[in-house]
Amino acid sequence: MLSTIAAAAGLFVATNLDDIVVLTVLFAVAARGTSQLRGWQIVAGQYLGLITLIAVSFLAALGLTIVPDEWVGLLGLIPLAIGVLGLVRTLRGNDDDDEAESALKAVGLLGVAGITIANGGDNIAIYTPVFRTMSTTDALVTIVVFLVLLAGWCLLARTIGTNEKVTEALEKVEHWLVPVVFIGLGVFILIESGTLGHIASLL
Repeated sequence: MLSTIAAAAGLFVATNLDDIVVLTVLFAVAARGTSQLRGWQIVAGQYLGLITLIAVSFLAALGLTIVPDEWVGLLGLIPLAIGVLGLVRTLRGNDDDDEAESALKAVGLLGVAGITIANGGDNIAIYTPVFRTMSTTDALVTIVVFLVLLAGWCLLARTIGTNEKVTEALEKVEHWLVPVVFIGLGVFILIESGTLGHIASLL
């Protein structure tokens, strides 16, 4: 049991290190109170996204492929679109806080879930063989560990994101930083998943 818990913890940390950056940015923006994005939406969206990733991985481990691997990367279009929208508004020179953060206003719970799924799309390829080789008991323990550690992940990101120095620094660059983070995330997902290469091969 202890070895299963330790392995699950290591797997979670290894596959979610990049997620902490996105989470921190989201919590930092929510902490300022100028966006409609709320902390509970970030946490709930993360859980919804992680549960979806686990469910898809579990089904894939049973031999049921819902979406071909090469198309999972298309989920990267979600953060990419949010980032581009925010960047366009920034380039237009709109300094109004409500308008400048309008890209994040549309995120909400489902948007956060979508970003979580997109950012964790490659996790499916890792979780699937792990679940396939586990007993039902070990798989359930692993899932519980994932859900518990996600709470700690959110707490860590919230602690960093709501730090006074962090929020003060973010206030100066957020009009650029937030769109850039999401655009970078979207592009990374599209490239890392091999989706762009697959599309190019079809053209």
